[in-house]
Amino acid sequence: MKDFFKVIFRYRNATIGFFILAFFVLLATIGPLIVPLDMTADFANRFLPPSWAHPLGTDFIGRDTFAQVVHGSRDVISLGIVSASMSITIGIVIGAVAGFAGKTVDAILNLIINVFLTIPAFPLMLILAVTLNVQTVWASGFILASVSWGGVARIVRGTIISQKYSEYVLACRVMGLNMWYIIFKEMLPNTISLLTIQFIALFQGAIAASMGLMLLGALAFRPSNWGVMLNMALANTGVAHNNAGLLYFFTPIVCLALLQLGCLFFTQGIDKAFDPRLRTE
Repeated sequence: MKDFFKVIFRYRNATIGFFILAFFVLLATIGPLIVPLDMTADFANRFLPPSWAHPLGTDFIGRDTFAQVVHGSRDVISLGIVSASMSITIGIVIGAVAGFAGKTVDAILNLIINVFLTIPAFPLMLILAVTLNVQTVWASGFILASVSWGGVARIVRGTIISQKYSEYVLACRVMGLNMWYIIFKEMLPNTISLLTIQFIALFQGAIAASMGLMLLGALAFRPSNWGVMLNMALANTGVAHNNAGLLYFFTPIVCLALLQLGCLFFTQGIDKAFDPRLRTE
């Protein structure tokens, strides 16, 4: 880990991305323990400007915007992690089976992978979310992951096909090692940087998609979720005609943009951090 972060901190963008991600992780884990959330309506204090008591002002019924952002970050980030983890798992399993089995199994699974890579993801997520009426973070994460695993499966399949006849894999087979041991202990470690980048990309996509589904009301209502904040801002503040509601409307958008930027910058240093030549300098 020391060598990993030593390489990350050599590059400005990767360093900036790391600190942005660290900020949001701390916001999601420690923030709710420090910042209380009071969702009681207080119409006398609606649309207050930023102040020491309300760093990001108040919303259309007088609730503190900053507290909603802090508590909403936990929901958003946890959903992103759950969805990305499920996508990675599904992609690795399907890609590994396709690459190692070959022939008919590979042809069928490769066709399924190509279908999931070409279909429009967000409309399918919307249909599944509305049809299944999901209520939990795990169910929501599965909905997002169910259409997002194709890229990971393609990478894993290609890696296994390119290596399964190499000398070290043949040696493992002669030794009687099972397929999953060879895949996870011998093959996949060679693609750890690609899989890490894929995980962060899936995390980004899951957060953006979940906010979109929340905005449309397709996922279970969570009052402080950033997507719900956008929904409420559009429905109740009249931001197109009411300048007082602009801060409440743009706050979750800026948070999403910063989180996406942090992921983008951090991934720029991932390949370099996993390069053994740079880590030993």
